[in-house]
Amino acid sequence: MPRPLILNDDRLFPADAEARATARRLYGSVRDLPIISPHGHTDPGWFSGNAPFANAAELLLTSDHYLYRMLFSQGLALGDLGVPSRVGPSDADPRAAWRILASNMHLFRGTPSSIWLNQVFAEVFGFEVALDGSTADFYFDRIGELLGTPEFLPRALFERFNIEFLATTESPVDDLAHHKVIRQSGWKGRVVTAYRPDPVIDAEHEDFSVALAQFGDLTGQDVLTWSGYLEAHRIRRAYFATMGATSTDHGHPTAATADLSRPDAEALFAKIVSGKASPADAELFRAQMLTEMAAMSLEDGLVMQIHPGSLRNHNRRVFADFGRDKGADIPQPTDYVRSLRPLLDRLGSEAGLTIILFTLDETTYSRELAPLSGHYPALKLGPPWWFHDSPEGMRRFREQVTETAGFYNTVGFNADTRAFLSIPARHDLARRADCAFLARLVTEHRLTEDEAAELARDLAYTLPKHAYKLDHTPIDGRLVRVG
Repeated sequence: MPRPLILNDDRLFPADAEARATARRLYGSVRDLPIISPHGHTDPGWFSGNAPFANAAELLLTSDHYLYRMLFSQGLALGDLGVPSRVGPSDADPRAAWRILASNMHLFRGTPSSIWLNQVFAEVFGFEVALDGSTADFYFDRIGELLGTPEFLPRALFERFNIEFLATTESPVDDLAHHKVIRQSGWKGRVVTAYRPDPVIDAEHEDFSVALAQFGDLTGQDVLTWSGYLEAHRIRRAYFATMGATSTDHGHPTAATADLSRPDAEALFAKIVSGKASPADAELFRAQMLTEMAAMSLEDGLVMQIHPGSLRNHNRRVFADFGRDKGADIPQPTDYVRSLRPLLDRLGSEAGLTIILFTLDETTYSRELAPLSGHYPALKLGPPWWFHDSPEGMRRFREQVTETAGFYNTVGFNADTRAFLSIPARHDLARRADCAFLARLVTEHRLTEDEAAELARDLAYTLPKHAYKLDHTPIDGRLVRVG
């Protein structure tokens, strides 16, 4: 007999009866708020073309590296799971790939992937039995049927999920054709881009030379000169803003920043474009460009996100066969105090600048990130990211950050996902986790329940709108800094 699929209404809430009741009330006040998803990696082509999703495997498995990295860790081949390689799309049978996932669902017990998937299965598709080997074909066929209906087209799901704002992420050499189509279609869904300049900033990126040439062609600038290169960034940032962008994003291996003199910056740039830069030169250039991007954000108002600390493509064989972003990025220790100081010396006290810091190194929460954001007007803390986007990760974040930085030097939640259907589940998990934390403070008489209710709404909705400049109106006179 198939096992029932059960979503307990009290999931993630405290075991203590009084705290659990408080968490329920707080959660009830924010459960149905619109979703603000200001950073992520969903495909804008889904919303421009509004074509039906092909099947369960393509929609839920091959787009989610959280899932296939776990399966790969157990010796299952990425190709058999339908993951595309550098050669092209996988020739794996989607049904066979789905059966592999279904037969291995036990691997995800205790992980946030299990929470997200089961919520998607129950609330989006209406399943009442759990996914396993015995129900694999039932799931695959039923999901396929539903994906062929108008209610499951990408735009219809976007509206059903109550998404108010969704940002994707594109490089400076992306033509943003899908975003043009969305804007011209008359559809009211707000899907915008974000400026991710890594391919034209990271000299160690495998596409750097090709991307740099495209960068020059798109902007009409001589990007082999320092002044032309910087102007090309300004031109593309301005164009991204016309496509709705309110933010930039920077995925550097470290948080290193630099503030070189113009002659030194020009000399470094000459090394970079010569193709003869050393790894140290490439790191210094990335560091200088974080400061340059911050200066441009002060000029044009785009919010700056820094996502450092991942050693990308750690598995060289997977990278060679399948390319980037295939679940082989591994966290590493990250310094912020010394690394950010050159940028902060120059721009950290600018109240008109917003820099959102993320980390994969949880040891920095109370030691570095909370004190930094609790002092510098330009800094805010992003939510637990990637491996820490989880119930325990969210709890650790609030426990280690709040007493020094407070709640209002954080920016609420963002999903940072490629898996579209998981967005409401991820936001729901964050709202539950925050309400559980707030309920504990109420029962310990550190907050009144009215204050906690106000905070619950701010964390779920108000703070991300303000941080990403989606709403320039203060709420009840409380959030006085809106830009």
